Amino acid sequence: MGKVISAHSVSADGYITGRSPGPGRGLGDGGMLFDWYFDGDTPSAVFDGFKLSAASAPVFDSLAARVGAVVAGRNTYEDSEHFGGGSPHPKAEMVLLSSRPAPEITSRQTLATNVEDAIKTALELAEGKDVGLMGGGVLASALEAGLVDEVILHQVPILLGEGRPFFQALPKHVRLSVVEVVPAPGVTHVRYEVQR
Repeated sequence: MGKVISAHSVSADGYITGRSPGPGRGLGDGGMLFDWYFDGDTPSAVFDGFKLSAASAPVFDSLAARVGAVVAGRNTYEDSEHFGGGSPHPKAEMVLLSSRPAPEITSRQTLATNVEDAIKTALELAEGKDVGLMGGGVLASALEAGLVDEVILHQVPILLGEGRPFFQALPKHVRLSVVEVVPAPGVTHVRYEVQR
């Protein structure tokens, strides 16, 4: 069975968006959080159009290749304009975690109303590959439920000061062990394992 992982670009002060995110403006004014996807010379083997640095490409592609399904939160879904009816990952199915009805669910998208069901469904869809979590609320809920195996931060050296925080309130401490740190131009990749 695959792992449950969260891999996000995050500012040094812990935001996954800048100010005023919303539909069509998923990152608000924090678009520079994804500059490292396009600032290099090495094409991604998984995501068409991504050109990463020589240091970032193997980190990004090894994680992206592991993912067989994605669980996305409702804010991420709305702000990303429903992923155009598909998934944020070119080769993975998507499970939308939402307590509200989602009128535009397509055949590549599945709706779940709680994090346990969302992750269970995603693991089935992933067929032995990993499940990626998208959104701070999804990660907080999954950590609270004890369902997360790894947290990967692609930390961008910028202080946004405002936006959507990555780590939302947790009801208990979660201990992490550092597995890998890879410095790269414009980003530092830090992979943690969740201690249980």
